[in-house]
Amino acid sequence: MALFMKNLLFTLLVPGTVAVLVPLRAFTHSAPTFSLQSVGAGALLLVGGSIYAWCLWDFAVTGRGTPAPIDPPKTLVVRGLYKYTRNPMYVGVLSVIGGWALLFRSFNIFIYGICVAATFNLFVRLYEEPHLKRTFGAAYENYCARVHRWLPFL
Repeated sequence: MALFMKNLLFTLLVPGTVAVLVPLRAFTHSAPTFSLQSVGAGALLLVGGSIYAWCLWDFAVTGRGTPAPIDPPKTLVVRGLYKYTRNPMYVGVLSVIGGWALLFRSFNIFIYGICVAATFNLFVRLYEEPHLKRTFGAAYENYCARVHRWLPFL
């Protein structure tokens, strides 16, 4: 139960703020209109949220931890979407931001998403990957050799 609560709290505070609260409060000033574009936006929102939820589940069940750097998984998580990309949770969050940009036809949310992506990239390269190399050693290095950082096909 404590692990569930820690994951829920982290999700509300960090991805909830970055992917939902900031884009909706800071950049939207009108209601979206229904169109074919809003269907695509809904799909991006659903896919992004599902990616995040799946990864959160794998962190909790397999890794016995959370996405929070202060309480990371105890074991290297290489199952689920982590078989295809090393950072699917970030991709999920960025997909949600992209969904909002499309739904509200907001260039400002799009630019915000680019800034968030750049921040994620810096965090992953400067903190997360070196930390994982120190923590998991050769297992993480072998994983990096097999799996791409962001998207499976890049």
